[in-house]
Amino acid sequence: MTDINKVVLAYSGGLDTSIILKWLQDEYNCEVVTFTADIGQGEEVEPARAKAQAAGIQEIYIEDLREEFVRDYVFPMFRANTIYEGEYLLGTSIARPLIAKRLIEIANETGADAIAHGATGKGNDQVRFELGAYALKPDIKVIAPWREWDLHSREKLLAYAEQHGIPIEMKRGNKSPYSMDANLLHISYEGDILENPWAEPEENMWRWSVSPEKAPDKATTLELEFAKGDIVAINGQSMTPAQVLTYLNKIAGDNGIGRLDLVENRYVGMKSRGCYETPGGTVMLKAHRAIESITLDREVAHLKDELMPRYASLIYNGYWWSPERKLLQELIDSSQIHVNGKVRLKLYKGNVIVTGRFSESDSLFDTSIATFEDDKGAYNQQDAEGFIKLNALRLRIAARRYHQ
Repeated sequence: MTDINKVVLAYSGGLDTSIILKWLQDEYNCEVVTFTADIGQGEEVEPARAKAQAAGIQEIYIEDLREEFVRDYVFPMFRANTIYEGEYLLGTSIARPLIAKRLIEIANETGADAIAHGATGKGNDQVRFELGAYALKPDIKVIAPWREWDLHSREKLLAYAEQHGIPIEMKRGNKSPYSMDANLLHISYEGDILENPWAEPEENMWRWSVSPEKAPDKATTLELEFAKGDIVAINGQSMTPAQVLTYLNKIAGDNGIGRLDLVENRYVGMKSRGCYETPGGTVMLKAHRAIESITLDREVAHLKDELMPRYASLIYNGYWWSPERKLLQELIDSSQIHVNGKVRLKLYKGNVIVTGRFSESDSLFDTSIATFEDDKGAYNQQDAEGFIKLNALRLRIAARRYHQ
């Protein structure tokens, strides 16, 4: 790709992307545009501006995307009750399509020929970034330095930084030994002792939650209000999507909620052990299923559950911008029209406990039929006999054959 004149780099200002920036300038002899996104990772993003300026960058994009991230990516995903391989709430996966979209938009705005990212050649993120980019701009060129250079160890990276005068913060005493990724939905941990699936995670690894053993001895009560499947208020106070998730992360983390230790199957074929903290998302999933339990038709709910694993795989594998994900999203969103009401929860020592659900106008729960008391003719129990016999017909026919 010798015809690269300008490239947009997904830039954090950390070791890897600082080296990538210099490497792009030297290897491709091109102009670099940096893009730094605040999606709730909890770290200051503005210092990336000074680092980019020091590297001679003229076009620097630093953007607060927290509201867009939760509104247009996290909330739509949670309308489907999405979990990957039975446990993972897809915190890293769902952030990648937004970053890919902005990389392409900035490339269009600046006339860049290519985009670049710091994802390794072993992981899922390279797939997610690049599938998203190609779906939005088919002819875009993609530079993935980890698939091109020979700087495949921390020692080589540090040597490169020293050789080229790249300032590196050497606070080894405070640096986490784990590879971490954070956004407003979750924080993930990989590497170090976690590469042994038998090793128990160290308690001081966790950043967002206390251990259930150290959580308060008194439960915290929450009331969440839903409108069309999305949380719009907590304890009677209206909130924006990002405010909802920020609030739930804090209160759920304080109650020891949201930790996950998982061995997952990566799209590239290997198994990977990771630990995740998703306190707010854990509460959201439980509450959303609770409000759906009284507002969704039985077959609609069951169909959603059947489609969810496919939808989850599409997100995990990087197909957010695919036509099949968009089609599924339309189906999911249409199912949420009547998912309105309130859910009451108790948070206690790592547990999310539903204590009530209510929908004033959209509930399908009919007390006059469901009651164990006198239903005053609302339900004729004798109808059940014919229902059972019709459903038993094939079983009885088979039984006669087998028992002749």
